[in-house]
Amino acid sequence: MSKFWSKVVHGLTPYTPGEQVQMPGLVKLNTNENPYGPSPKAIAAMQEAAGDSLRKYSDPSNTVLKDAVARRFGLTREQVFVGNSSDEVLAHTFHALLKHDLPLLTPDISYSFYPTYCSLYGIDAVYVPLNERFEIDVADYAQPCGAIILANPNAPTGIALPLAQIEALLVAHPDQVVVIDEAYVDFGAQSAAALLGRYDNLLVIQTLSKSRSLAGLRVGFALGHPDLIAGLERVKNSFNCYPLGQVQQAGAVAALDDVAYMEQTSQAIIASRAWLTAQMQALGFDVLPSQANFIFTRHPRHDGAQLAAALRERAILVRHFKAARIDQFLRVTIGTDEECAKLVDALKAILS
Repeated sequence: MSKFWSKVVHGLTPYTPGEQVQMPGLVKLNTNENPYGPSPKAIAAMQEAAGDSLRKYSDPSNTVLKDAVARRFGLTREQVFVGNSSDEVLAHTFHALLKHDLPLLTPDISYSFYPTYCSLYGIDAVYVPLNERFEIDVADYAQPCGAIILANPNAPTGIALPLAQIEALLVAHPDQVVVIDEAYVDFGAQSAAALLGRYDNLLVIQTLSKSRSLAGLRVGFALGHPDLIAGLERVKNSFNCYPLGQVQQAGAVAALDDVAYMEQTSQAIIASRAWLTAQMQALGFDVLPSQANFIFTRHPRHDGAQLAAALRERAILVRHFKAARIDQFLRVTIGTDEECAKLVDALKAILS
């Protein structure tokens, strides 16, 4: 460790992303990437944007992109914040809205970037345990807090809260910001965006990485009351006035407007998820009920780490977590039908 590091750097445990490896014939089911390509309209828009205008700075207000998001959700531009991936939007959210005298409440099993942000920004957090079925129980959040953040559907479990329970949480905490991180919402869950007109303490965060197949583009956004959005803008403009380039914005606008393509590919993933779940259960796996583009599964008679290693030997990558309570689980991204079939065939061979 460098003697030149600041004190905060010494105390950080950085987030560990899923592996991005090159392997012949690889079946890559470890990072929740969409198996289908982006909207052709998004590709065409980016190609058109990649011209002489790139010598100029992009619009720091991201007006066209904000308007596209607002159209999609029936909101105004002032209710939309955009950033370089939902991870950056989350980082600004932690910095601008979640640091208070009372602790932040968040699940003990959730997106592992949340504890990293808490450490980075010096935010005290209480990690509320999931119940025995690995579900978020909103009754457990009836305690003093400065703010709340939930992933819905939760990651890595894939389990989603119904809208009524999110609304109950908003009603119970009118003086605290409640952030709902909806990276996977388009694969079968209900978006809390429907509640924005009634609750000024709600912030909804989404990404174009999953259902719109643009993980490599790095575009995310937040929806909320104009006062919340103004707080995010103050942090963003104190950090980087130009987080989104012209090509990013052009591709994002086209992808947001091509709703039919997003719904078509999402429905294909939902169908593949149902098939894979049934196949895994037939092999003796326990599979949590997922509304995401992945499943969370374990086998009662086979070690999770050993299964992941055996799959890797067969050029199939899945995600294994070493954390308490979930160290026997594998998170498996829903791939194409062909990729899912290869996974099932490999597991049959391993288990036999």
